[in-house]
Amino acid sequence: MKNLDETLSSALNNIKEDRATTKELLQDLMKYLGAAEERHREVGPVAAKYVETLQRSNEQLVKIAALMQKQKTSSFEFSSSDKDQLYDIINDKEEE
Repeated sequence: MKNLDETLSSALNNIKEDRATTKELLQDLMKYLGAAEERHREVGPVAAKYVETLQRSNEQLVKIAALMQKQKTSSFEFSSSDKDQLYDIINDKEEE
């Protein structure tokens, strides 16, 4: 169980760091966009990717919260689906 706690903690820290970085980049991009209307066409797709990254991190947080809630129940056991989702979350973080 200790390994799971460490893994969840590490995943949460990575999500927090990624969200902070993405938020900072998005704020910089919004300043750039605000300077001239024609810049929207130029960097709009980049802004969309930043927002998509934040949405994915929200999904990851929800999945981790659900796993942590399950862990608190008296007879906790990961289903194969839970294990696959956790594995996917960790792999997604490592690939980014």
